[in-house]
Amino acid sequence: MNSSYYETLDENFAQALKLYETEYSHDELICLLQNGNIVQKQIAALRLDGISSKFDADILVSNLTGQDGKIREAVSLRLSEFMSDEKYLPYFKNSSNYKIFLDAVIDINANICRNVICAVENLKSDIEFCNLFCSQLVNLTFNLLDKIEEFNFQEGKYKVNKEVFKLYWCLETIYVFWDKINFRDLKQIILRSKNIQEYTIREKTAKILSRGFEDKDLQLAREELKSDANYYVRRF
Repeated sequence: MNSSYYETLDENFAQALKLYETEYSHDELICLLQNGNIVQKQIAALRLDGISSKFDADILVSNLTGQDGKIREAVSLRLSEFMSDEKYLPYFKNSSNYKIFLDAVIDINANICRNVICAVENLKSDIEFCNLFCSQLVNLTFNLLDKIEEFNFQEGKYKVNKEVFKLYWCLETIYVFWDKINFRDLKQIILRSKNIQEYTIREKTAKILSRGFEDKDLQLAREELKSDANYYVRRF
């Protein structure tokens, strides 16, 4: 690596240290989240001690996608904390942000996916959120299944892995919101995903089936996966 790389690294470290040592008001931290650079946004997110308005919430959520990974991960972590607090949760009930949540659920960083699922689970009792979010989640899952079912798993491994990764996290989200999803759609997703060659998808399918269903087709699907060749699939 050339010297400019280390100079940039040193500059970023010095800037981060200064940000940590300097006292900022709540409004100043929100301003940094809105207009700052990578280091400033990351540190501002980590230093926020609360949310005081829908404006604050919207600024935080807006940094969940389209930003450097350091920012996205810091924001997702704080979202999982703030949205688990009843006094802050109402500020995040903004329908214009629900698509952002869905995009973040399939981020390339698994920590972000996990944090966002944890965050949005707190909105499970909100009917408007569930109607919008779950319908988009179902459409995304069907689109991914359409693509993956056409894949030759021996070719284009990167492309396959990328789409499988997204489907994996969609199914993990469905596990949380299964009872808010139209049963016909849920059943179709399960019956299709149980046949995907990649075992991690069958594992998530088996996890959803562990919720327990009276439907005979789904009971048969669960028994089938309990005999799967892969331990991680059949353990459910």
